[in-house]
Amino acid sequence: MQPLLDAIAQMAYPTDAQRLFHGRGGRYPGCEQLSLDAFPPALVLTSFAPLADEALAAVGAALAQRWQQIAPADQPLTWVFQTREAGGKGETRTMAGALPEPHVVTENGAQYLLHIGRGQNHGLFLDMAAGRDWVRQQVLAHPRPARMKVLNLFAYTCAFSVVAKLAGAGQVLNMDMSKGALATGQHNHQLNGVKAGASFAAHDIFSSWGKINRSGPYDLIIVDPPSYQKGSFIATKDYARLMRRLPDLLAPDGQVLLCLNAPELGTAFLREQMSEIAPELHFTQRIPNPPVFADVDEERSLKVLVYRAPGLPGASSEATVASAAPAAVVGAVGAAGTAA
Repeated sequence: MQPLLDAIAQMAYPTDAQRLFHGRGGRYPGCEQLSLDAFPPALVLTSFAPLADEALAAVGAALAQRWQQIAPADQPLTWVFQTREAGGKGETRTMAGALPEPHVVTENGAQYLLHIGRGQNHGLFLDMAAGRDWVRQQVLAHPRPARMKVLNLFAYTCAFSVVAKLAGAGQVLNMDMSKGALATGQHNHQLNGVKAGASFAAHDIFSSWGKINRSGPYDLIIVDPPSYQKGSFIATKDYARLMRRLPDLLAPDGQVLLCLNAPELGTAFLREQMSEIAPELHFTQRIPNPPVFADVDEERSLKVLVYRAPGLPGASSEATVASAAPAAVVGAVGAAGTAA
């Protein structure tokens, strides 16, 4: 518990959505079940195991003391405690203040609608901040971004699409089975003034290859599935089915972002299958997670891998040159996220 209290005592006033403390990475003994996030103006403490009332009271006291030191006088403390248990059970309690309605947060200039009190997923996955910035940088670096076609699979609330459109991408197809998540995604595009050129399809991806193919080929494909969601996607069974489709969906010199957040599956799970199933696609990098998400074993943390399709024979690739730099940019953005 003490590492969490120390982090609270040192935290700066948060203006962007970000993780403040990541006990789940195993670097803070005794805090492995805890995380603290900022979704301004609210703070959200999440515990993946029962937390004693005394410990919860200590966190509340630490937050109140630090908030008094760093927050504007007209901004009262709002914080929420959420428990998550095996089997999807959990509880969300507002411990102080009141959540705004609607609750809109910012990250690197983009706005997102959140639903803190509705279930375990709030509408924005903070560990994917570096992946979103990588997408932004790819679009900005493209010689003709307005002609770019982006495919966002398992789009959820379409945060990848928002950053791609803000950076100037011409067309983005967002596909997810959840109509509710896509409705929030549409709202996110409206919030950011980037609705034109974005489309939303509430379909089963594995039954929609015809539509996906007709809208391609794509300069960028984002694959960010759940690791295990019965009736939708099971990584160990279904990721290979996706990989087989990628070479035919990518434009020459196009890129794909493969994401996997399953502690039991390391990077080898993705790389070995890609080498066997889609050997023509070249692995270029693993995007580092934001530093605040550091893990004692990075193979257990979020995996975000980049692959590239071959270019046209004899053609020079402006995009290839442009994409060599983003790793440094991503690292810089991750560092800013922990300092904010």
